[in-house]
Parts: sequence; structure tokens; C-alpha cells
Amino acid sequence: MTYQAPLKDMLFVIEHLACIDQLSRMPGFEDAGLDTTTAVLEECAKFNEGVVAPLNVDGDLHPSTWKAGEVTTTEGFKQAYQQFAEGGWQGLQHPVDFGGQGLPKTVGAACVEMLNSANLSFALCPLLTDGAIEALLTAGSEQLKAVYLEKLVSGEWTGTMNLTEPQAGSDLALVRTRAEPQGDGSYKVFGTKIFITYGEHDMAGNIVHLVLARVPGAPEGVKGISLFLVPKFLVRADGSLGARNDVHCVSIEHKLGIKASPTAVLQYGDHGGAVGYLVGEENRGLEYMFIMMNAARYAVGVQGIAVAERAYQRAVAYARERVQSRPVDGSVAGSAPIIHHPDVRRMLMTMRALTEGCRAMAAVAASAYDAAHHHPDEQTRKDNQIFYEFLVPLVKGYSTEMSQEVTSLGVQVHGGMGFIEETGAAQHLRDARILTIYEGTTAIQANDLVGRKTMRDGGTVARAVATRIEHVEAELRASGTDAALAMAARLGNARAAYLEVVGFMTALGAKKQINAIFAGSVPYLMLAGNLVAGWQLARSLLVAQELADKGQDVAFMQAKVATAQFYAEHILTRAPGWRDAIVHGGESVCALALEAF
Repeated sequence: MTYQAPLKDMLFVIEHLACIDQLSRMPGFEDAGLDTTTAVLEECAKFNEGVVAPLNVDGDLHPSTWKAGEVTTTEGFKQAYQQFAEGGWQGLQHPVDFGGQGLPKTVGAACVEMLNSANLSFALCPLLTDGAIEALLTAGSEQLKAVYLEKLVSGEWTGTMNLTEPQAGSDLALVRTRAEPQGDGSYKVFGTKIFITYGEHDMAGNIVHLVLARVPGAPEGVKGISLFLVPKFLVRADGSLGARNDVHCVSIEHKLGIKASPTAVLQYGDHGGAVGYLVGEENRGLEYMFIMMNAARYAVGVQGIAVAERAYQRAVAYARERVQSRPVDGSVAGSAPIIHHPDVRRMLMTMRALTEGCRAMAAVAASAYDAAHHHPDEQTRKDNQIFYEFLVPLVKGYSTEMSQEVTSLGVQVHGGMGFIEETGAAQHLRDARILTIYEGTTAIQANDLVGRKTMRDGGTVARAVATRIEHVEAELRASGTDAALAMAARLGNARAAYLEVVGFMTALGAKKQINAIFAGSVPYLMLAGNLVAGWQLARSLLVAQELADKGQDVAFMQAKVATAQFYAEHILTRAPGWRDAIVHGGESVCALALEAF
């Protein structure tokens, strides 16, 4: 089964929900209207369908290998990456000043989805480079920018993010890697970093590691962490590559999925110290690393959407071809393709509705990011930044949890053949399994949503989102169609459940009942993500109805309406259950004594 980019749905979302024409009227985006977007997405689809997607199964069967400190990627990856870089895809949404194309994140996100649908393992390398670019743009000195940014933006060099150590996973207060200042302004870095995606590979001329470490005398905990740029090869004054730096890959991991992506253990300073350069100020490293991390968290959410789309496409193709049993309604004499069976259709519709809902949510978040950085009005920029920050844990957390459900359903649609590797359905499930874990587990995203995005302002932003949803409910009721009324009812129920939870959590916060709050954090994230994705599908429904009435691509628009109605009746209906688990079930989470486990 070959991958086909869902261009129609992507362009529908970008035009009607992310409002690309409004973005194209903002300073810096004047050339980024719908025509440009369409052309870029069409070229991106050709590249990923023709070059990257065919390598996906090979990467799973023949992973990257390590020998004597060197990593060799799957055959074909190096050549595909060279085409990726030469095509300018790495710099798509990065500044023109450093060789990028300066397109909106809204456009870039759609291209990122295609790349990840085509080959999740391959796409991880550009994902980390994007994060490194963002961190240097924000906190790098002019000298560091001058030496490294153009090479990263062009894709000639790649970037990594080095946080985790054997004793320090998500708790970065335990980081022990140290950086000793030298007389020339550089530092010598010593330590071990694990789980470093594309920490070593053969696809690019240099690898730029961004590394968390401590300087002598730094405060304890997260307040004493600094960020350093440590290149694999040192860079001479003329920009050419010099000596190999003292950072070496001592092994790569053997994994459940994303096998072609090398996950490295990196050793710094075994031979005198790895030369590194401070990014920003000492002891502000975690602040800068969060720039990379937030970029990566959004991108990982898009990865969840991407692998869900690929699993859905494979499941639909199989369901159309696999002949098994008679339809229960007798519509076909004898055995028929399983797509005729109601429960198979339910599973396929669940996969489709979840994927399209999360795609719409991610696109709207990207649009808010673009407006936060380019809108001429300061207050509008601030409002969009707040909205974007609220959505990031939803895009990351809900979309990746969604991908677990969708890829699992993909195996189920295949039946016994889904458990057999040759069909390809199992690879999507295995690849997706990491997405809820890296760049912060679902619980970490949920803690962020509760602590920073809900409790800190007493639920003000959370309630403002609900108000925007209520306005769409009014539009649905005014529309009066059966589908719109069904969506209005279910969306209203989900919104009410969400508001009850927001009120419950802020009340518990006032009472300092911390365990009860965080016992419900993941269900709250799932409820909020479900609601926001449903809100965007409700907007889709209204647009699709209007365009269908005008005779525009009627079959596609009717499918959008049907998908939104299915989401309302089968997925938004989960919201009250999450509310009950949070409001009534919080105490039971901590009821069992620790000794009883």
C-alpha cells in the first residue's frame, strides 16, 4: 500500500480553519497565500510519496547499525536526505535571513505531517534540527548564528537535543554533565547523554549537539543548568570543518519501533573534553531548551496525526480488498469485502474522525503561532501566543494518545493478518508507541496543562476557549440541519463537562488538594483535546455544508459533514465519562496504600 498525501483535507483545513489568506496579509507572509500553499504542498506530496515513503518498510526491516563509533543508516536514507536538503524542505518555515523560505508554520506543519506519514524514522532527523534552529534563533549569540544557522537551515548540518542522562530522565534537576570554562570563551564538556535521536549518523557533514550541562559553582537543581552547542566536528574560521570533537557514540538502542532512527548514547570528554560554546547566559539553559522542546512537542503531536493517517489509509485499502463473510443486511450475495460490515465501518470512521479532528486542531494551533509572531497588533499577538501555548499540550498529548488508538484499530481491521508483519499494519502501531513518551510523557503534558495553563490564571484562558466554542454551537443551531444540530448538542455537552472540570480543579487548587488535582490531569487533557478537536470539526461541518450547497466538490464536502457528525456522536460522547472520572474518581486513585502495590 503506497502513501498518498491527504492534500484535499490539508488544504481545506488550511484555507477554512487556519485562514491562510488572513495570515498572508501579515508582515512577512505576503507571498504565502492559498496559491503558494497549494503549490508547496503538491511538491511536498510528490517528494514524500515518491522518495521517502518507499524507504519506510526497509528502515523497519534493516535498521541503522553501529560499529566502532560510527552509525550507518538504512540504505537509501542518505540519498533521500540529500534530496530533502537540496529541495529546501528543512528551511521551509525558517527565516529568509539565514537561507530559509520564511513560510508560515501553518504551511510547514502540513509538510511535516507528510514527511512523518511517509517515514517516521526518517522525519525525526529534520524534527530535531528544527528545534536546534529555534533555540539558536532565540538565544544564540550573533557569532553562533553566523557560524551554524545557515548550515542548519539548509540541511547541510543536522541538530540534536541532549537532555537525558542515565540517572536523569524527565527530572532534569539531576543532570550531571559538566562544562568547564576555558580562557578563550569556550567550554570543555564532560558527561554521558542517552536517548539522543540521530546523535550519530552518516547523512550530513556535521551534527550540532545542543547539550544541557552545569558550570562550576552553578546552583543546585534546574536553576543551575546551562545550554551548550557542541559540534561533532569543530568549525574553522572560514566555515570549513576542522578536527573531530571529543564527542563519540558508544552505542545505539534496539527499539520496539522507529528502528531506522538511530537513538544514540553519546559520551562527551573521554579524551580531554568536548569543545562547547555557551548558548545565551549561564544557568538559563532549561529556559532555552524549552524553546526546542516546545517546538519538538508540537512536531511530535503532528507525528501522531501522521502515523494515524498512514494507518488509516492502509486499513481502508485492506478493508476494500479483503473478502470475508456475508453482509448482515444481505446487500451483497455471498461473501463481500469487509468494508461492508458495520463494525469495520465503525472502526474506519473512528480512525478517520480522530485523525481529521487532530489535524484541524494542529493547523489552528500553527495559525495562532504565526499570528503571535507576525500580526501587526501587539494585543492580538499576545492573545494568539496564549492560545497557542494552551493548545501545545493538547496537540502533543491528545494527538499522540489518539495515534495509539488509531494504529491499534488499524491492526484490528486487518484481523489476524494485522498481527503479521508482512501487512505493515503492525509497524505503524510499533512506531506510534514512542510518541506518548518522548519530549515529555502524556502525564507531563497534562501537568503542564493543569499547572501552567489552567491553575496559574484561575482557569481564565481555559474558560475563554469554552466561550469561543459556545459561539460555534450557536452557529450550528442556526444552521438547523440534522448533522449540525447533532454536533451542537454533543459539543455543548462536552463543553459543559470541560467547564465543570475546570471549576473543580481551580476549586481544589484553592484548597491545596494537589494529589486530587493531578490524579485527574491526564483525563482532563484527553477531555480538553477531544473537545477542541471536536470544535474544529464543528467549524469544518459548517463550512462544508455551505460549500456543498454551492455545488463545490460535493462528495468531499458531504464526507466532511459525515465525519464531523460521527465524531460528535461517537467520540465527543466520551467527555462526560472523563469528567466523572476526574470529579468523582480522584480520591480512588490514591486510595490504595503504597504498601499494597
